[in-house]
Amino acid sequence: MIFDTHTHLDNEAFDEDRDEVIARAVEEGVSRMVNIGFNRETIPTTMALAEKYPFIYAAVGWHPVDAITMEKGDIDWIAKLTEHEKVVAIGEIGLDYHWDTSPKDVQQRVFREQIGLARELNMPIIIHNREAHEDIVRILREENAKEVGGIMHAFSGSWETAKMCLDMGFYISFGGPVTFKNAKQPKEVLKQVPMDRLLVETDSPYLTPHPFRGKRNESSYVRLVAEMGAGLKDMDFEEFCKITTSNALTCFDIR
Repeated sequence: MIFDTHTHLDNEAFDEDRDEVIARAVEEGVSRMVNIGFNRETIPTTMALAEKYPFIYAAVGWHPVDAITMEKGDIDWIAKLTEHEKVVAIGEIGLDYHWDTSPKDVQQRVFREQIGLARELNMPIIIHNREAHEDIVRILREENAKEVGGIMHAFSGSWETAKMCLDMGFYISFGGPVTFKNAKQPKEVLKQVPMDRLLVETDSPYLTPHPFRGKRNESSYVRLVAEMGAGLKDMDFEEFCKITTSNALTCFDIR
């Protein structure tokens, strides 16, 4: 039983075969998934998926790439949606200094606002971090994110960065890139992350694991990430899945 803690099954890449993709994930032992609604378009489609499938949960937030589109009432909309029983986190939120679509100051303001909302609601946050390690850690500290914790999604940083995030109560989640042959740093970091703070994900349709790299990712491929993780930890695959699933249930407060 594997928990895909981060997926985008509402993406248009799945418009032709979404139900089949979800069925394949279940066949491969994926027992639960969290779908991410990250802007005005994907939040409603994420909520629809969570309401349709009992094993799909929702996270809602505003992605840093879309930060410039966030309007005054959107934070209240997110807050209202967290009252839904299937909404388990605020995210994905954070900073993205790779794509030049939202100014850094706007990204940081929107990031801080959503951390503040998470503190008010006592909900975990899912962090998107691209080329912004230093500012992510600084803002998480300044905004007392340790009070809520959450997930460092698709972690790509160093062990030093991982340690700082672990110290703030965050889980470290790995996706497809840890399976790449040249992924030396992610593999070394995964080896060092304590088992009780480790999660797996796909970020489908993105970050497709080896040997399907370059093709559309899907939630069934989280099994490949878990297999790599179990191998790196030198432990039984089923035990690895049992622990990471338990971690996800704890993080998201799913009973």
